[in-house]
Amino acid sequence: MALKVAAPASGGLKWLYAPSWSNVAFALRTAAAALLSLLIAMWLELDSPQWAPLTVWVVATSTRGETLSKARWRLVGTATGCVISICAIACFPQQPGLLIPALALWVGCCSAGATFFDGYRRYAFLVASFTGAIIASGAFSSPLSVFEISISRGTYIVLGILCEAAMATITSRNPEGTVRGQLVARLDDITSDVATVIERAGSAPLSIQQESELLADVMAMNARVEFEVLDLGPDSRRAVDHARGALSVLLVILAKARVGVAPGALRDELTRARDHIDAIAHPRRGDRFRFSAHSPRQAIEAARVGARTALGILGAGLLWDVTAWTEGPSFISFLSLIGGLMATREVPAVAARDFLVGALWSVAVASLFVFIVMPAVTAPECLAYCLFWPMVVGGLAGREARLSTHAMAFNMFLPVLIAPRNGGRVDEIAFINGSMAFLAAIIYERFILSTVFPFDALDHLQRTDRWVRRQLRLLRRTTTRVTVSQWLHENAASMVRSVRTCRGAGENVLEYYLGRHLQAMALGVRVIELRNEARRTIPN
Repeated sequence: MALKVAAPASGGLKWLYAPSWSNVAFALRTAAAALLSLLIAMWLELDSPQWAPLTVWVVATSTRGETLSKARWRLVGTATGCVISICAIACFPQQPGLLIPALALWVGCCSAGATFFDGYRRYAFLVASFTGAIIASGAFSSPLSVFEISISRGTYIVLGILCEAAMATITSRNPEGTVRGQLVARLDDITSDVATVIERAGSAPLSIQQESELLADVMAMNARVEFEVLDLGPDSRRAVDHARGALSVLLVILAKARVGVAPGALRDELTRARDHIDAIAHPRRGDRFRFSAHSPRQAIEAARVGARTALGILGAGLLWDVTAWTEGPSFISFLSLIGGLMATREVPAVAARDFLVGALWSVAVASLFVFIVMPAVTAPECLAYCLFWPMVVGGLAGREARLSTHAMAFNMFLPVLIAPRNGGRVDEIAFINGSMAFLAAIIYERFILSTVFPFDALDHLQRTDRWVRRQLRLLRRTTTRVTVSQWLHENAASMVRSVRTCRGAGENVLEYYLGRHLQAMALGVRVIELRNEARRTIPN
C-alpha cells in the first residue's frame, strides 16, 4: 500500500491573479504596517529605518493571537541578544580573534537550545542568537558605540512590533465569541473524523496511512491551539488546556485502535474528548483542569545543529580575517541572521535553496529602486507608495505554502537592501557591495548546511527509532512519571515530523519505520497502564 506523505502543491500564479480575500487582507495589512513603521522611523530620524519594516514582516502572521505570541518572544530574544552583545564587546574590544569564537559559541548554543522547544519559544532563542551577533559585528570598528547600536536595534524592533500589532488589532474581525466558536468547530470536526475512521475500520487495526494522516491533523491542530486561545483574552487560560486535553484523548484512541481495540470500547474515550470541547464552548467558573506535555527532545540533533551553526560563524570569521573584505562585518551579520532563520528548519538545505531564490528576486527589485526609483523620489511618502506594490505581491506569495520561504527572503530584505535615509540615498557602489555580502552569506550558509552534518532522511529515521526504543525502556521504571498523554504527544510530534521530512528515504523504508514507531507508541500505552496499576495494587 502506498503511503501518502503530502498533498500535491498547487502550481501556477493563481495566488497572484486570483487570491482569496484572507490572503489579500493579510498582504494589505502587513504592507501597510511595514510602510507605517518605515515612515515613523524616518520621521524620528533613526539612522537605519529599514530594520523597522523587516521586523513587521518577521512577526506578521495570519491571526492576531499568533502575531502577539511571536512578538512577545521576539522582544525577549532581542533584549537577551542586546545584553549579550554589550557583554561580548566589553570582554573582547577590538579583538576579533576572541570575539568571533565567542559569538560562534553563543550562536551555536542558542541554535542547539532552540531544538528543545516548539512554537515561538524556539524563535526567542534564534532571535537572541542573531541579534547578539548583528549588534556585535556592527560594533567591530567602534566598540565604544555598542550601547547606542543595541538601543537603536531595540527601538526598531519595538517600533515594528507596535505597528504590526496595532494594524492587526484594527483590522481584526474576530471577536471572542467568533474565535471560540471556530476553535470548538475545528475540534468537533477532527473528533468526528477520528470517530468515523475508527467506526469504518471496525476491530481491524488502522493502516499506517490512515493513522499517519490523522496524527498529522491532530498535531497541526495542537500547534495552533496556543495562538487561537490568545484571541480569547486572559480569562480563557483553561481553554488551551482543555483543547490539548481533547487532542490527547484522540491520540489515546488512535493508539488503542492500532492494537485492534473495538470501536465500542472507545466510546467512553470519545465522550471524554467531547467533554473537553464542551468545557471550551461553555467555560465553568473555578475550572482547575491542567494539561502538561513537552515536545520531543533529542540531544544528538541539538548538538549537530549547534556545532554546524558555530562552525559556520567560525569559518566566516576566518574568511574575513584572511581576505580583509571591507564588507566582512555585514557578511557576518547577514550570515548570523540567515543561519538563525535556517537552523531549526526541518530540511535546512532545501529551505536555504528556496531562500536564495527569494533573495535573488529581492536584489533584482531593490536594484530597480536604487538605480531608477530612488533618484526620482523626493519625499518618504512617494517612496512608501512605490514600495507598497512589491510588498503586497510579497505578502500574497507569503500566504502560498510552496512560496513561503521565497517570500520571507523577499519581504524581509527588500527594505534592508534599499536602505532608505532621510539625508540621502544609498549609492550604487554601496548597494552592489551590500548585495554581494547578502547573497554570499546565503550561498555560504547553503554550503555549510549541505556539507556540515547535512540532513539525511534514513539517518533521521534510524536515530528516531533508537530514541523511541530508549524512551520505551525508561517507561518500565516505577520512578518515571510519564503519563499516557505525554507519551503519545511526544511520539506523535516526532512521527509527524518524520512523515514530512523523510520522503527521500523511500516509500517502503518510511513505511517500515513508521510502523515500528506506531507499534512502540501502542506498546508504551500498555506499559504505562500496567505501571500505574502496579502502583495502585502493589505496596511499596
